[in-house]
Amino acid sequence: MTDLLKRLLRRPGVFISLVVASLFINALALAGPLFVIQVINRYVSQGVDATLATLTIGALFATVMEFGFRQVRLSLANAVAVRLDETLSMDNFKLMLTARIGPFEQVTPGLKRQFMRGSETIQQAFSAPNIATILDLPFALLFLFMMLLLSPALAAIATVFSGVVLLLATLNTNKVDTTNRDLIRESSAGNRHLDSALEAGDTVRSFGAGRYLFRAWQDHIREAHSLTRRIFGQRGLTQSLTQSAMAAMSITIVAVGGVLVVGGKLDVGVMIGCNILGARTLAAVSRFSMLGETFSRAKQCIKLFQEIYRLPREQGEGAQLDGYRGGLALRDVRFAFHGQPTPLFETLNLDLQPGAVLLVSGKNGAGKTTFCRLLAGLIEPERGDILADGVDVRQLNSDWWRRQIRYLPQEPKFLNATIAENLRTLNPGIDDNGLNAAIEAAGLKPFISQSPEGFNTLITDNGRHLSLGIRRRLALARAMTGTGLLAIFDEPTEGLDRDGARAVYATLNQMTKEGVTIVICSLDPYIQQAAQLILDLDKKPVPSVYVNPALKGKREGGFSGWLGGVEEDAGTEPNPQFSVEEETAP
Repeated sequence: MTDLLKRLLRRPGVFISLVVASLFINALALAGPLFVIQVINRYVSQGVDATLATLTIGALFATVMEFGFRQVRLSLANAVAVRLDETLSMDNFKLMLTARIGPFEQVTPGLKRQFMRGSETIQQAFSAPNIATILDLPFALLFLFMMLLLSPALAAIATVFSGVVLLLATLNTNKVDTTNRDLIRESSAGNRHLDSALEAGDTVRSFGAGRYLFRAWQDHIREAHSLTRRIFGQRGLTQSLTQSAMAAMSITIVAVGGVLVVGGKLDVGVMIGCNILGARTLAAVSRFSMLGETFSRAKQCIKLFQEIYRLPREQGEGAQLDGYRGGLALRDVRFAFHGQPTPLFETLNLDLQPGAVLLVSGKNGAGKTTFCRLLAGLIEPERGDILADGVDVRQLNSDWWRRQIRYLPQEPKFLNATIAENLRTLNPGIDDNGLNAAIEAAGLKPFISQSPEGFNTLITDNGRHLSLGIRRRLALARAMTGTGLLAIFDEPTEGLDRDGARAVYATLNQMTKEGVTIVICSLDPYIQQAAQLILDLDKKPVPSVYVNPALKGKREGGFSGWLGGVEEDAGTEPNPQFSVEEETAP
């Protein structure tokens, strides 16, 4: 209710128009009971046809006017509901795209799904018919007031029945609140099992996990259905209560009214008119009471929204450097996963001058991918600073910073869009020649040529249907559409055949010639030998940084000219392009 009122008050002019329309609708609704009273008391007793005709025309005119005002109110309420529903859906999707990845990853997939579906629940709760029902509730007092003028005793009966129905419906809604909260939690748990069945079919079948999943799904279904039946029962109780209350109230009004008529304190027309007014009063209360479950679900969704809306957003209005040269530095960086007592690494200090090449080494789980994500600004360090040409990346516009990076993740994923649309995400202005050059560099030309629609071939399932080698080549092509002077490659040759690895080598050689700063995680021996600087994340908790001993006495540092096992003349001493203190390799 409070949230609906806030919605309406965002457009005060429309809200006032809705209230005025509701006033006219309910005032005109009085024409029916008054018509009955006048016909019974005047026409039946006097038999003047002109009186009946006048009363009938007036009542019909009032009915037509009431219908017109209801349509106007419905249009106004629709305008409010549709506009705010669209805004809510767009805001929710935008949050999915702009929330900082670190905190957002802590939200379970089930709650994320509930979050996106929640806008539909709120849309149903705050629909135009429901807005009309709520606006009609205060005007039930108008019907009670008219009853009070006609017969205080009968007005008291309608007031008692309406109050009891409203009170019991409120108590029932509080029970529904608790049940809906439990149902949302149970739905989130069920989504986990559903995701496993949909996304890990091979694993389920290969390792006999179907029995476990089926038992878990059975438990989920039983609990979810139990909660759903409880909600249906509470809804049915409200329906039965209101229907029985309307019948009981009508009986009571007629009975008491009959006594008053016999005693000469009331006439028959007023008794029947009061019965109609009482029915309209209780109908308004009953329609409102039936919204309890709907508003309960909307309330739970709003609470979920409020929790997720508190997540920090990426910097959208930060600074943009006039020209990023490729310099990168880390100062006292510490990172620990949420809930982990010990850090993945800490006190990490590093300086990379433009054009430097850094190899990030370490065993599985040492933090190589996490380090790459830190540099890309996808997650933030728990302590310390990451500087781009001396500027803290947290002060930079996130979108601008990503455009300075040619990023190749270890597990590449893609949009469910065409190949061309995927390749243009980093550089929307790239022309067809640029796309062809990126495809050529990644060795993807045969794949594009064999695809049914070439660049317009649609990628589905975020690319999971593609082989690992094609995904990596496509990710390499996507990275090469950028023009930034920082490249972050995470295991670029993993899963590639010899030709694919040579394409990566050629790309690295070309970037070295362009003066691109390269940060690369790899177990590839050619890449390990070519890097100038090594960051060893196996050293815990403070990583070790040292100049690559493989370069000493061989040739100038860097990939260009010899990566991929292409031997050239040796003898040139290494010339590292970064300012770090040399250490002896462990």
